Amino acid sequence: LGLMMVGLGGNNGTTVAAAMYAKKHSLEWQTRAGTHVSNFKGSLTQCGTFRVGTSSEGGTDVYSPLSSLVPMVNPDDMPVSGWDISGRNLADAIDSAQVLEPDLRKKLRPLVDKVVPLPAAFDTDFIADNQLPRADNLIPGQKQEQLEQLRRDIRNFKEAQGLDEVVVIWTANSERYSQEIEGVNDTSENLLKAIQSNHPEVSPSTLYAVASILEGAPYVNGSPQNTLVPGCVKLAEELQVFICGDDFKSGQTKMKSVLVDYLIGCGVKVKTMVTYNHLGNNDMYQLTDQVMWKPKSAAKSKVIEDLVEANEVLYPDDEKPDHVVVVKYVPFLGDSKRDVSEYTSETFLDSHYTMIMHNECLDSALCAPLIIDLAVLCELFQRIRVKVEESDEFKSMHPVLSALGFFMKIPKTPGEEPIVNALNRQRACIENLVKALVGLPPESHLLLPTKCQA
Repeated sequence: LGLMMVGLGGNNGTTVAAAMYAKKHSLEWQTRAGTHVSNFKGSLTQCGTFRVGTSSEGGTDVYSPLSSLVPMVNPDDMPVSGWDISGRNLADAIDSAQVLEPDLRKKLRPLVDKVVPLPAAFDTDFIADNQLPRADNLIPGQKQEQLEQLRRDIRNFKEAQGLDEVVVIWTANSERYSQEIEGVNDTSENLLKAIQSNHPEVSPSTLYAVASILEGAPYVNGSPQNTLVPGCVKLAEELQVFICGDDFKSGQTKMKSVLVDYLIGCGVKVKTMVTYNHLGNNDMYQLTDQVMWKPKSAAKSKVIEDLVEANEVLYPDDEKPDHVVVVKYVPFLGDSKRDVSEYTSETFLDSHYTMIMHNECLDSALCAPLIIDLAVLCELFQRIRVKVEESDEFKSMHPVLSALGFFMKIPKTPGEEPIVNALNRQRACIENLVKALVGLPPESHLLLPTKCQA
């Protein structure tokens, strides 16, 4: 398996690539806190455990690492490539991101200073003007020519590295929304014709998705724009290639999907959610453009919808909590993200219950393990065949890979499948699917035998 990232030279891309090079070469580095060893903490596939049963001696729960339950790709063995609108080598891009410790950056430099991103597809209409000064590494020509070059890039990487599979993940900046137009991007045939005619509403991210699908490579949309327009989804369904979206769920939004689930699950009525965060990396710089901020705002706001709709006792007549999301660009902080969240709820006899949280983190260090997990699980799920009760044959999973909604703010689902945002339910989906592969029953937490009299 190989990983190709759109935005290889950005904060997320460089952090993922740096971690994989560091782990592969067993790098250690010094900080004032001591010696640190390369690891993939924060990764569900590499550090997560699932309960597999109960010990016959003492009745204690038995847990197993996810990576040991079924055969999975080891990220140490996964070569990395990708595209970026900036042509800086990976070492300089890592320095510019200012995510990693200086000693680690120094040790990585001789390993990555010859790694240069591939030229990228680009359209000034889909990106903020403040990104134009760094756009010096672009694929020339119109959209059909760019599509053909992206397909060659995927094939060349696959051949050069001797790979069986490639997963392509968009981790570049957010784009503006594409207009979804009948006759342009509503069917696979129309979308391919729109690319050939250089239609202005075909975004660069959709070009990457189409190129990946045509090359049989799963595609993950890690940003909130509507890359996966109806014609793109239909192309994936016709060619039976996985697609997954939209927008990585990593920090404040992931916490929100846990906390609101907890409160409503306890019968507490959330009335207001006001979340504020600020940081100074290039992704946030892009979002100072209000057109680019619109998709991100929508993604952050939709993450609790199913949780609220699930309780008509607390929220009758389509009532919803007040939900405000504010982000600010503060250059001095770089990738260090700060967020403050206030939740005010009504509890017994309408008394108020307010919780305030403050978090500080490296934004890219939260996103990076998600990218690794998505690549590993896309490859795993390609090997799965499922037989439902009404069928006599085993089939692959649906191309719209909703099982990976755990990693997404706005999970893309096939057909009439409802969207699930509650993090525990999303994790249980992955857990029970993996358990089914090895013949274990799904997790129910009922433990009925111990709750009954002998």
